[in-house]
This record gives sequence, C-alpha cells and structure tokens, in this order.
Amino acid sequence: MRLEYIGLSELSGSLIALEGVKDVAFDEMAEITLDSGERRYGRVILIDGDRVVLQVFEGTRGISLENASTHFTGKSMDIALSKEMLGRVFDGAGRPIDGLGQIYPEERRDINGSAINPVSRKYPRSCIYTGISAIDGCSTLIRGQKLPIFSGSGMKHNELAAQIVRQAKVPDQDGEFAIVFAAMGVKNDTAEFFRRSFEEAGALSRVTMFLNLASDPIIERILTPRCALTAAEFLAFEHGYHVLVVLTDMTSYCEALREFSSSKGEIPSRKGFPAYLYSDLASLYERAGMIHGRSGSVTQVPVLTMPNDDITHPIPDLTGYITEGQIVLDRDLEQKGIYPPIAILPSLSRLMKDGIGEGFTRADHYDVSNQLFASYSKVQDARSLASVIGEDELGELDKQYLAFGNAFESRFINQSLVENRTIQDTLELGWKLLSMLPKSELDRIDAKTIDAHYVEGAWKDLFHHKQA
Repeated sequence: MRLEYIGLSELSGSLIALEGVKDVAFDEMAEITLDSGERRYGRVILIDGDRVVLQVFEGTRGISLENASTHFTGKSMDIALSKEMLGRVFDGAGRPIDGLGQIYPEERRDINGSAINPVSRKYPRSCIYTGISAIDGCSTLIRGQKLPIFSGSGMKHNELAAQIVRQAKVPDQDGEFAIVFAAMGVKNDTAEFFRRSFEEAGALSRVTMFLNLASDPIIERILTPRCALTAAEFLAFEHGYHVLVVLTDMTSYCEALREFSSSKGEIPSRKGFPAYLYSDLASLYERAGMIHGRSGSVTQVPVLTMPNDDITHPIPDLTGYITEGQIVLDRDLEQKGIYPPIAILPSLSRLMKDGIGEGFTRADHYDVSNQLFASYSKVQDARSLASVIGEDELGELDKQYLAFGNAFESRFINQSLVENRTIQDTLELGWKLLSMLPKSELDRIDAKTIDAHYVEGAWKDLFHHKQA
C-alpha cells in the first residue's frame, strides 16, 4: 500500500515541513509530487514528534502548500554500484552525467556507510607513488592513510590534485589501482579542467568522477563525498582495488554544511559552523583504511582551502585532528614560481615510517628524508641571520646552507605539471643536494649509508643539466 501525505504545513527556502507524519526515520528519502506531475526528492533532516522537516534536493520553487503530495520511501539514500563506474562521470548525487546512460548495478548501497570496525582494521603498510618528489620523498602517502592538502584560495591545489590523479600508482605486483575523484562546489571551467586533464593523460579509464558544481543544490554537495566514498569502498573491498579518493574542496563542503545547519535553525559554534562539524568530518575521513582478509584499500587525499591562509581556522584545525598528517602549500613558494609550492617543514605524514624503507621503497629512504628535513630547517636559520647582518657577512657553512636551500627549492620541490619522478629519481636527487653540504653536517645518516651514496661534488650535475 502506497501512503501519501497531501499538503504541507510550512515552506522555507529548500525546506518543507509536514504535520501528522508517523513511522519515518532520520535520513529517510521522500518523493514529492507537484501539481504538474513533476517529481522531486527530499531527505528527512528533522523529526519533532509527528512533525517532519525535509530538505528538497531540487529546491522548493513551484511547490504548493495545499496540493503537493509526499511519499516516504522507507529507506535512506542509496547509490547503484558496479565495476562499470570506472571511466564514468556522475553528478554529486551519483546520477550519470556523461551521456552514456545508467549503469547496470551489481548492488545498491546506503551512501552513509558505516565505520570500519577497529578490530577489523589492518595497519597501513606500503605506499602510493605520486611522482611528486616533495610528497614521495618527504611526506610519503601510505596506502590506507588519510593525508589532506592544506591550500589557500587562488593557489595551484587543483593542478596538484589533477597531477596526483594522473600519476598515482602502486607497485605493479600489488594489485589493481583505481581513483575516485569528487569535486564539490567547483565552477564549470574547473570541472572541465579536471575532466579534460584526465582524458588527455589517458587516466579517465581508471577514474570515477563525481562532480558537484557551484550552481548545484547545497544538499547535493553534502551527499557528494558520501557517494564517492561508497563507490570507493565497493571497488576496494568487493573487487580488491587499491582506491585513492581525492576530495576537493572540503571547504566548500563545510560551508554547505554551515548553510544547511543555519537553515535548520541550529545554534552555531565557532565561526558559524555547526557544533557537530568535527564528528561530521570524522564520519567521512574515517572511512579510509584497510580490512583484514580483504585485499583492497581506501586512501584519502582531501583538499581544502584555508580561509585567509589561516591554519587555525576550524576546517583545517579539525581536519588535522582526524587525519594522519597534512601537505601544506606555501604562498611564498608559489610567488617564487615554484610548483608544487609544498612547504616541507609544516608538512607531515605520520604513517610514513611504516611504509617506506627496505622492502617498500629503498633502504636509505627514511635517512634521506630525515636529513633533508633537518638540513632545510637550518636553511631557515641562515636566511633569518642573512636578513639581519647581510649575506656577505655569513660564515662559509651558512653560505653553503643558503645555496643548499635555494637548490632544494628549485630542483627538488619544483617540478613541472607533467613530470613524473620515480622514487629512485627522487632519492638520487636528494643525495645530490646533500652533497652540497660537508659530510660532517649529515648527522641524521649513519656513516655506512653515507659512504654508499654520498658523492663529493655530485650536486654540480644539477646545475649543468639546468644550463643545458
């Protein structure tokens, strides 16, 4: 028997309210039929006794208070899932928008998902190569990790996200690799940039794209990462893929959540965001990981733009609490013309130590990374001193550190949009840069490793190639 409620008690923005409703659940989907026969869809967001409030995906324009009929479906929003999703483009609610028709679903699954049982979690091991030295060498992305990119508005985070999608891979013997890319609140030209970038690189066949445009409803923006993660979990844990999920821009998602919370009349918390922002973000980020007995993995790289470049803003602040590190983009490096403008010192991958070294990347990886980090931190001291007394007054060692810092930024961090460096290239480049410093300054590496890799004057090759 199909039960329908005729008429509405209230209509406000994208929200509608009904009285006298029984036996409905939070997040349950509803179908609203207008006078014209048009059907719209909504989701239960508030239940107060027999009063129910729904958020309408397509908006409430043209809905009549007297004649609209509402039918509750008895289930929350789900999405059709299949291996056919690879190479396809969907909107924020999981509907195909690439003109190739509907997919034939292997199953349908609730987009809200469920957290991985901590007992079933497998500790993340082994890495995902991005081909970007600043990430692979110093803040390695580990399979099953969540590693956000903290950027600022107007910086090249979209280009970096696209490059990661094009170049990311796992070692060949480790299984199949796929990417789920979700864009939230992006402009049309940005969405087209991503689509064209993946097509031209021949990477679209392994990518599932979810695109929510700035002109799309905010309720859809809140669904987009959940649809993407549901697709990723299906590919990883049902078909054994190692899935990398790139979510951009989480700031757009959080601002949609703030607007949504405000429309419900909830009391705002810090900077107007809802008090449950932390738990809401955790419900997304904690869907990354590996499960015992399953061969696949879900790795997340959320991209977020920090309002006013403020890393203490609630969005990056709460994200940093939940995730295992961060990649921070630096505006000063970008103004120097360096791409990707990754700031090495505040960037961190907390799981890096468990997925690199012998048997994973190369035995000397951890030592090289530590030494580059330590040496680059001394560069900042030398630059501070030079700004006070002048570069000419510096000691010989400080001048060597200044030269090392400039070369490190221009040769190691800096690379082109299409340059895909292997981990061997990255580590060899690191050793050449370290050869600019005396052996006595390499205090994070044991003598045996230094003897095996340190070549006096090897750094001269860097500048020879640059001039050539």
